[in-house]
Amino acid sequence: MATTPAAAGSQQQHRTLSGEPVRELYTAADLPPEETIGRPGEYPFTRGVYESMYRGRLWTMRQFAGFGTSEETNERFRYLLDHGQTGLSTAFDMPSLMGHDSDHARALGEVGREGVAIDTLDDMLTLFDGIDLGEVSVSMTINAPAAIMLAFYVAAAEANGIGPERLAGTIQADILKEYIAQKEWCFPIDPAMRLCGDMIEWCTLRMPRWHPISISGYHIREAGSTAQQELAFTLKDGLTYVEQAIERGLDVDDFAPRLSFFFNAQVDFFEEIAKYRAARRIWAREMKETYGAKNPRSWLMRFHCQTAGVSLTAQQPLNNIVRTAIEALAGVLGGAQSLHTNSYDEALALPTEEAVRVALRTQQVIAHETGVTNTVDPLGGSYFVEAQTDEMEQRCYEYFAKIDELGGMVEAVKRNFPQREIADAAFELQLEIDAGERIVVGVNRFQQQDELPIPTLRVDPALERKQLDRLQGVRALRDGAQVERALAGLREQAAKEDANLMEPLLDCARAHASEGEIVESLQRVFGDYTETPVF
Repeated sequence: MATTPAAAGSQQQHRTLSGEPVRELYTAADLPPEETIGRPGEYPFTRGVYESMYRGRLWTMRQFAGFGTSEETNERFRYLLDHGQTGLSTAFDMPSLMGHDSDHARALGEVGREGVAIDTLDDMLTLFDGIDLGEVSVSMTINAPAAIMLAFYVAAAEANGIGPERLAGTIQADILKEYIAQKEWCFPIDPAMRLCGDMIEWCTLRMPRWHPISISGYHIREAGSTAQQELAFTLKDGLTYVEQAIERGLDVDDFAPRLSFFFNAQVDFFEEIAKYRAARRIWAREMKETYGAKNPRSWLMRFHCQTAGVSLTAQQPLNNIVRTAIEALAGVLGGAQSLHTNSYDEALALPTEEAVRVALRTQQVIAHETGVTNTVDPLGGSYFVEAQTDEMEQRCYEYFAKIDELGGMVEAVKRNFPQREIADAAFELQLEIDAGERIVVGVNRFQQQDELPIPTLRVDPALERKQLDRLQGVRALRDGAQVERALAGLREQAAKEDANLMEPLLDCARAHASEGEIVESLQRVFGDYTETPVF
């Protein structure tokens, strides 16, 4: 008998978002051994990294923010803190992410559009004006120029009498993920890995409260990966950074407790929860058994998660509130340490203050009204969740084996292996959506004609001119000779393979060298990078 379109769409509901089959019923026979599940706060941490989890302390509500110049973003930071946010998360504009100054030719029309423009130490000082960096934890989502931005941040704190040992927070700095998924780079892979290692080493010695890298699966998932690919590629990236630090002579227990992770929270509720549980278990096992970590804190996978930007739809955008709530709940039930909830209008533009407030209130409703924080890991022991967790773990190790056959993650990235896997997965999912086999409410089913537009935030184009004037003003007032000496010193140290570049970068920051000037100086030593396209 021919299958009707409705029946075909219904049949797809028996697969996860990643395409894995879901059986009609799961029973006790699907549970793994009790020691594999364990208890919260005990190895292998399947049920959570802390014994009391949210009964002891709620997750950090860390909303991502940034647009225009540092003044505008400083106002948004203060707004969020006033409305109950407990940590800051900084979004940078595209020129900053790519290592370009705001007056670079490629920055035209992009300055401050999708994040804040940070060109110099002066911008960083303004960004956190009136905010006590010794008290508030700060996250910065930037990768290729992360070492430069960290130098700006440390120098800004110094100017306010706060030493690096007091600073708490995270900088993303996950450069392998850039070549795999987000495509924002400044240098070839090997020197970029060196800079990442320099940051981890320097922060291990100087910033005991700082997480020098946030190993990120979020952008891998946003690029179109499956949950299994996000899990495997993210963990393998993390293990590669561990190996690099050990090769530099660092003891694994000196740096591993400050490694953190950043995962996506997609709309396939149970699959996401299983992903987080499997991630903790795999990381604990690898750190303890493969890399010999003895400190139990080194075994803990602590992670931030963000609801899925790619799941937001421009059609019927108020539906995104529901999607975000479900995704956020998955992050909470999966044991996240901090969480960002997307705003319902982000498929259209930067979020309005109303949309930001609804996103934050979504977390607060989950925390204070739903009861899910009353007990630790309420889904632990679920036949379905535990079976999916085991399936996630198995798929992850299958990818590990393929990557090892290619010579490790760096070599796999150079050979475009993860890039090709993600491209194939994204293509297959889009085919299903286009064919109506995968339902997206309001897009390919339950559409609404003649939708009324919703108010959106538009960045004032005059802010670009304001930022250019600001940058030119800094250049006019600084000591040009001091800048040139600092940049020359940076190039000299960059030419030495065993030199850590964080101190020379701090010298450049204190001299008010711009991000673009620093990047261009390093490119004179390291060269640039051109990707081989994957189709």
